[in-house]
Amino acid sequence: MSHSPTAEAEVTDELAVVRPGLLARYTAELPGARAAVLTRLWRALAHEPLPWITGRSRGAHRLALRLAGGRTLHGPHADPYATGDHVTAVHLDRERYDDPARLMADLAVPHAAAFAAELAHSVASLALSRADAERSGEWPERDWEWEQRVVDGHPFHPNCRARPGFSVADQLAYGPEHRPVVEVGTVPVPAAECLVSGDWPDELRDGDELLLPVHPWQAAHVLKRSYDPWRSAHPLMSLRTLAVPGGPHVKTALSARLTSSVRDISTYSVAASAALSALGTELAARTDGLLHVTRTLGAATAHSPDLAALLRESPEEYARPGERVVPVAALATTPLPRSPAWLAAFTRLALTAGLRLLDLGVALEAHGQNLLVVLGADDTPLRLVYRDLADIRISPARLARHGVTPPALTGRLVTDDETALRRKLFGSLVAGALAGTAGSGPALGAALRAALPDLPRTPDLAALRQGPLPAKALTLMRLSPEIPGDQWTALPNPLVLEPGTSDQ
Repeated sequence: MSHSPTAEAEVTDELAVVRPGLLARYTAELPGARAAVLTRLWRALAHEPLPWITGRSRGAHRLALRLAGGRTLHGPHADPYATGDHVTAVHLDRERYDDPARLMADLAVPHAAAFAAELAHSVASLALSRADAERSGEWPERDWEWEQRVVDGHPFHPNCRARPGFSVADQLAYGPEHRPVVEVGTVPVPAAECLVSGDWPDELRDGDELLLPVHPWQAAHVLKRSYDPWRSAHPLMSLRTLAVPGGPHVKTALSARLTSSVRDISTYSVAASAALSALGTELAARTDGLLHVTRTLGAATAHSPDLAALLRESPEEYARPGERVVPVAALATTPLPRSPAWLAAFTRLALTAGLRLLDLGVALEAHGQNLLVVLGADDTPLRLVYRDLADIRISPARLARHGVTPPALTGRLVTDDETALRRKLFGSLVAGALAGTAGSGPALGAALRAALPDLPRTPDLAALRQGPLPAKALTLMRLSPEIPGDQWTALPNPLVLEPGTSDQ
């Protein structure tokens, strides 16, 4: 059986030079990495509105997808909320595929070749991440140590670990799962040529110049210039955001494609950051202590998405003695006893806070990276912390209805469209953070049903209960690069989903 020799062989060759001790473990992790990416791809094929899939039919134990042109894909039933590596092979007509990149290449649909290359990179990079994963089993003590536990990346995106443009040495030096210390630098820029939002600290000023924090990869590969040393820091899940010990989290521009997006920082985001931070603080105060929003301390840009930075509070600021603040994406990696009762309590907390904010007028992008949970000494979920307001949605009409003055913002963050607002919250929180924590449709549905009696009775809750669940069509988006912005799919409602009925 042939696989994706280029990506896998490239990593093998580079590892032999930079970390030969990982070679055996990397090779052993490849089959599981292929299954992990294939599982995510098969979920997309089963549930996204891909134009070249003309029909889906369920048998007793298999799902069949009819393709334009007459071919048929066969594979196991696809629970849209399941995580893990459970799809080890599918069949295109009579040929067996255990390699997602080879499958996509042989489907030969528009843009398949480029996407296949990304899938091959995702497999190779995921195997590398798993080969070097922390295996001590000890509970982390610091915020960045929790982030390092998220080895597999996005729980539902086939490009869960794709980092094209990053060599093996780059991944080992900058990927949080490899536990590096990154030397963040600064680049001087005349203050008159910069846009600043919020308070820019004196530490990052030098006379008439601002010192903009820069990621070393960005300096070498995009800016192509030297930089001055500033702070040693620990990369977080997003890779471009780093925790300075005893200090803030620093979000840097990193103009590489990670998962789906190029991670630069737009001038729009910098300009909006102070107003968004003030709004987040104001609305969080109305949640009776259920939710905190980390403040953006300052943001600056040299009017370039490639040279900008944001300074943000650490979520640890909101932990009391004896408490832990854990990114939701890391919950699946912890030894927590995620019993049905615990999952219901967490679901109740997350949806109560999310629905309150949505009713007030803000839809959070509450996926497992942005949303953190404060755990008590007995692991009870107590409160939530939300970070990174750069992709929320704001409804001026809803804010005004609750006596909140809308921020003086225009552009993509602002909408009164109820479908867009609900997609933002439910697609990220329910189909993302909660589904990834539950690990299956039946478990997610049970948690939602247990939480329902205590949730705020809003029109948004009624919409969540009645219709299918929106989720980003991540594979469709990668296969239609000519269409800007998010595209969506409708997943079976987990509140009514029963075991064995998870296919469309």
